[in-house]
Amino acid sequence: MKNILLIIFAVFTATLFGACKGKSGPFQDKINFDKNSSYALGLNIGAGLRDGMIADSISPDFDEFMKGMKDGIMGKDQRFSLEEAREKIENAFNALTDEKNSDSMQKGIDFLAENAKKQGIQITQSGLQYEVLIEGKGAKPSENSVVKVHYEGRLIDGTLFDNSYERQEPAIFPLNEVIPGWSEGLQLMNVGSKFRLFIPWEIGYGPYGAGPIPAYATLIFTVELIEIVS
Repeated sequence: MKNILLIIFAVFTATLFGACKGKSGPFQDKINFDKNSSYALGLNIGAGLRDGMIADSISPDFDEFMKGMKDGIMGKDQRFSLEEAREKIENAFNALTDEKNSDSMQKGIDFLAENAKKQGIQITQSGLQYEVLIEGKGAKPSENSVVKVHYEGRLIDGTLFDNSYERQEPAIFPLNEVIPGWSEGLQLMNVGSKFRLFIPWEIGYGPYGAGPIPAYATLIFTVELIEIVS
């Protein structure tokens, strides 16, 4: 959603500065646009938003959209503050995202509900589920530890999206820089342990996903804690 707002802002400012390029300064002299020039300015902004794929993402009430733009430009008669406006836009996009991904969310909920019934599955307060495959004898890391691990990550349909074993190189990272489900899960492990972590989207990559991981994805990681590096 923030990217969409940035595109809108970039298109609008690029149109204004592009139109004024070569003048004595973009806003030093007032430019009085006639009807055709005003229409052309609006056309350029609209086309820029369309090219930025905004039109495919939102369907505004255009009368209200134009009124809001006018009030924003004039700086008066604003229905609410810019902070409130940004909050309303974010809420609208979040509601759309929730609706579009409700099926994925429900599949994750159903999967975790069934998984919780299996023998050996343990559940933490955050909703993290884990299964101990190998119980190690070493120390446990803290939230500020840097760890060396081997792991593979899958979606609940079995899709493999990451695998350090295939790269033949363990990963090293600080636990305070990974998703909450990883950080919590690794702190339950002793060095030498191998766990399977079942991570709800709330403590995974959230409503936006990352790379090959879709929004609201429940994740399955098989993790082997090799070493606490520091």
